[in-house]
This record gives sequence, structure tokens and C-alpha cells, in this order.
Amino acid sequence: MAHIDIIIGSTLGAAEYVAEHLAEQLQAQQHSTELHYQPDLNNLLASKGSDTLWLIVTSTHGAGQVPDNLQPFTQDLAQRQPQLADLRYAVVALGDSNYDTFCAGGRLLDQLMEQTGAQKVGERLEIDVTQHDIPEDAADIWFSEWNMLLN
Repeated sequence: MAHIDIIIGSTLGAAEYVAEHLAEQLQAQQHSTELHYQPDLNNLLASKGSDTLWLIVTSTHGAGQVPDNLQPFTQDLAQRQPQLADLRYAVVALGDSNYDTFCAGGRLLDQLMEQTGAQKVGERLEIDVTQHDIPEDAADIWFSEWNMLLN
């Protein structure tokens, strides 16, 4: 089974709840998970193994930025652009479709991960919080298909 580092960017808590919910789902499928509320690129790179996957779960803050707790990780990733061809990843983005920056934080991180050469597993999930009172429900639907891609 895979080891999944769940990298969380959250301002009001919704992305955090989705990340914790997905961690429970992954653990039920016998995967090991680690939640990173203050992710550090150096630590994540140092602990990366051959079966590691990064699951990035982030909301969008302000004028399309990632939340404050994810800013240092994002800036470090953009500046260093490590070569991560041996790493698999996925992105779950939360946003409000009333804004033109809908899910911009998740889209940015997806783009940065693509630039590292990392291998995307499945399509990015974009959760519109105006359409889902409980964002975890949208994550469940995505997870049921995405989980099959992990093997």
C-alpha cells in the first residue's frame, strides 16, 4: 500500500476537514497517511519514498492565493522547482464559484507540481463550496474513483 502525505492549505477549516476525511478513507483502504498542517518542502522531500504520494488539499484565499499556512511551501516549490519525476500526486481544491479566482490556489499547486515532472494521479477535484454544504460529500464521490488509481 502507498504512503500518502496530505499537504493541507486551509484558512477557515473546510480544506482541513476534507483532508482529515480523506485520510480516514485512505487508512480504511490500508494506506498510511500523514497530515501536514504546516508543510515543509525539505521535510517532505527527505521522507519521500518510492511508494509516496502527495495529496494536496487546499482552499483559495484572498485574490486567488493559497492560504497563509501553505504559502512557504508553495513559494519554496516555485523557487526550487525540484525534479520529482518519481513522485505521484493529486490535488483537491476548494473554492467559491462566485469569484473569478475559483480554486486558483489548487490550480496553482497543480501547475507547480506538473513543472516538477511529478506524475498526476487522476484529475484535480474542484469543490465549489456554494454547491456542497458538506465538502466531504464531494470528496467521497471523487475518492471512490480516484482510490482505484492508487494501485
